[in-house]
Order: sequence, then C-alpha cells, then structure tokens
Amino acid sequence: MRLLKLVVGAAFGALVAVTGAHAQDEAAAYPNRAIKIVVPFAAGGTTDVLARLIGQKMTAEWGQPVVIENRGGAGATLGADAVAKSTPDGYTLLMGATHHSIAQSAYAKLPYHIGRDFAPVTVVALVPNMVVVNAKVPAKTIEEFIALAKSKPGELNYGTAGAGTAHHLIGEMFKLKTGTNLVHVPYRGSAPAVTDLMAGQVQVMFDTVTSGLPQVREGNIRALAVTTAKRSSALPDVPALGEKALPGFDVGTWFGILAPAGTPPAIVAKLHRQIAAIVNAPEMKARLLELGSEPVANTPAEMAAQIKQELETFEGIIKQINLVIN
Repeated sequence: MRLLKLVVGAAFGALVAVTGAHAQDEAAAYPNRAIKIVVPFAAGGTTDVLARLIGQKMTAEWGQPVVIENRGGAGATLGADAVAKSTPDGYTLLMGATHHSIAQSAYAKLPYHIGRDFAPVTVVALVPNMVVVNAKVPAKTIEEFIALAKSKPGELNYGTAGAGTAHHLIGEMFKLKTGTNLVHVPYRGSAPAVTDLMAGQVQVMFDTVTSGLPQVREGNIRALAVTTAKRSSALPDVPALGEKALPGFDVGTWFGILAPAGTPPAIVAKLHRQIAAIVNAPEMKARLLELGSEPVANTPAEMAAQIKQELETFEGIIKQINLVIN
C-alpha cells in the first residue's frame, strides 16, 4: 500500500511538473498568432476608440495583429458572453466597462457572471460622463434643462449605448434625483445614439466625454454638465453635477481589458505588463487625456477588487431606482 502511494504520488508530481512546464512554455511563446479584442458595442464609441488605441500599440510591440471585433447588443452583454465562453488562452479578450458591473444586477438573467467568468487584466482609463443635448434644445445650463424637462414630462427622449449601461443607470439616477420623466431610447452603442442626438431624434444623452467630445467641440451638441463630482480637464468650463445642481452626484465609466476565467496567470501577467506599459507611455497618456480619459493601468488584483465593490454598490442603486431588464 505504501509503495502504491509512493508510485501515485510520484506520478502526480510528474504530471504537475509537466503541466507547469507546458504553461510556462505557452506563456513564453505568447502571443504567436492574432489576438482578438471584442468590443461589445458598435464602432465609434469610447469602448471602440480605446480598444483600437491599445490594439494598435500591442500590434506594434508584439508583432502580432490585434483584431477589433465589434459585437454590440443587449447593453454590451452579448459581446461579454461570447468572450466568457471562448477558449481561455489569451487570444480572445474583452474591452469591458462599468456597464458590465451594472448589467450584473440590472438584467434579470445573464448567461455569465462578470465577477466569476473573467480574469481581470487592467483598467485602461476612467472617463467622466456628461449631460449633452441637441443644439436646438433651448436650455443653456443644467438648471435650465431640469426646468425644461419638468415642464415637459414624458416628451423628452434620452439616448443610451444600451439598456443596463452606465448611460442608462446615470439617466435613471438623474430622473430620480430631479423628479423628471425622460423617455429611455437604447441603441447598440454611443456612436449611433450621438448621431440621432445631433439629428434631434433624442434630445439628451448621458454620454462619456471621450465619445461626445468631438461633437461638443464642433458645436453639434451642447454639454451642460459632467456627471462626476469634479470637472473634466477636457471640459474645464462645464460644471460638474455634484457642484451645485445635484450635490453628491458622482458616476463615471471605466474601460479595461478582461480575459476569460481560466486564462493562465502567466499570460494574464504578460498582458498586464504590456498594456500597462502602453498606457503609461507619455505619448499615450497625453492622447488619453486629450480624449477626456484619465489613464489608470492598475493591477489585475486591483481591477478584480474594483469590480467586486462595484457589484455591491450598483446592486443597491439598481434596487433603489427599480431597474430590471428582462
């Protein structure tokens, strides 16, 4: 019996050693083919812009193509589900966002869990959202817009990147705190929603600064406030909601890279080192700030802790505003 235990133990040890060596070899060779980053929205929004910036640099650094695949729908959950079910080898990644932490509580049923079915890599950037209106909306300040919305209950539409996204949650929180009745119109991403905002199909959005900033600068839409406690460096003349109009209001959006759960830790670590180096490079930092994004590049453990805390926070907010998506 003792001999059998020794033989089994030796065999198990050998198996572990072989498996460990294989994982090390796999990580050392990574990447040796194309990497796909799934953007769970239509092209043109903040998630897409940031994914392409990072993907271009990864291609240049590693010499392997990084392909961006736009897979929008269901408030960013369709693309996330596809990545969660993909092979955990580091070749299929998700450009995730705050939207996914919100969706976990907002959707009655999800085929994945953001906290269990993904291996966080790093948050690339934090981006404030902003209240933007069609250029023909008469309100020139956030106070004027609130008064306008109160005078026209159910007549003003707000567009979002999809149900259960940060745009949607912020919109519902805004309605609750201002006592207004705005009608939600979901899209498959920020870009098509901004297009309809400019056309007047919707009158207001709670879009990210990165997505809407070019149109604000062109005068096609008007920024009334940012939804964070402090002003955005990209829009220093635009007040924060938390300053005066809605004290305590402070909600923004993070964007970051996640891999499927089960991805070898060595590959996750390699991805983190490369993406963090890209984000921390002076030229990339300058570009992100120009786009209204705050560079982050935190560790996988820090990103995991952030998501865990968000899940608890958003669950409470979603119950408060009674937001349920079937």
